[in-house]
Amino acid sequence: MSLELTINDNLKKAMLAKDEKGLRALRAIKASILLAKTAEGAGESLSEDTEMKLLQKLVKQRRDSIDIFEQQNRADLAQKEKEEVEVIEQYLPKQLDPAELKTIIAAIISQLGVTNISGLGQVMGVASKQLAGKADGKAISAIVKELLTPQ
Repeated sequence: MSLELTINDNLKKAMLAKDEKGLRALRAIKASILLAKTAEGAGESLSEDTEMKLLQKLVKQRRDSIDIFEQQNRADLAQKEKEEVEVIEQYLPKQLDPAELKTIIAAIISQLGVTNISGLGQVMGVASKQLAGKADGKAISAIVKELLTPQ
């Protein structure tokens, strides 16, 4: 079943259950899917890869909003964004924990033979492709920098 059909089905269930946080998040996902489908050059349906990128973008936007709201002491708005992140993440593959991520990135670094920070771009390119959907770009970047910076 495609993401769009799953979202539509879950949207109906959330409406019947009067689930406010679920409705907010599902409506945001549905709107993003519709925008992506109607974008210039878009096909009849979205690929699974495109759907995952779309969901990751939604999560990233909400995390950025949470940071801003917390800086401005708006816990009420930050809480709403956190609730939406929880719902959206249910449709993403399980994210890798930091230890697993560090192990995979260390293997990529040794495979590429990179020894210093000048190879950051090369490592990021391979790691981003290999870990797409499994880890956040910021987390990947932070670990790559940590592993390439001499202690």
